[in-house]
Amino acid sequence: MTISDAEPLLWASSLRTPATGRGAALLQVPDAMNFLDFRLGPEHEPAEALRRSRRFAAMVLPALLAAAPEAASASESVLAVLTELVDVTARHRASVDLAGRISYDGAHVLLTVGEMDRPLPTPEVEPGLFSVQRLTDDIGQYRGDDAGYVTWASVPI
Repeated sequence: MTISDAEPLLWASSLRTPATGRGAALLQVPDAMNFLDFRLGPEHEPAEALRRSRRFAAMVLPALLAAAPEAASASESVLAVLTELVDVTARHRASVDLAGRISYDGAHVLLTVGEMDRPLPTPEVEPGLFSVQRLTDDIGQYRGDDAGYVTWASVPI
């Protein structure tokens, strides 16, 4: 599933089900779906990119992690890591769009955010990365399609 700026944040798709009880809409991820993509265009400043990506992730993570033990605390860890990665990437963007992927394999959530115009700074330079290191079991970068750096982090569930 992909969300883009071409569609409103609350889109009509197979994830939306009719509201049940007290007007709440529940999201359901099909069994075969284990990842979600997002993309934000260049018109979004870093603060807005951060708000939009976090809001999207907060909306879909409960459905993606529904079968995970301690899904609520796992979602909070994933959101904390995603927030820091999007923040750093949005401020040092190398490509026109900021793109990300959230995937779940049953044991880890892999977050991928790109592309940055430089390697990931140290936590001493970007203090938010201390929490990323604490919440992840691995983090790294690879060269993306636009000659920038794509950052990935594995959050254990």
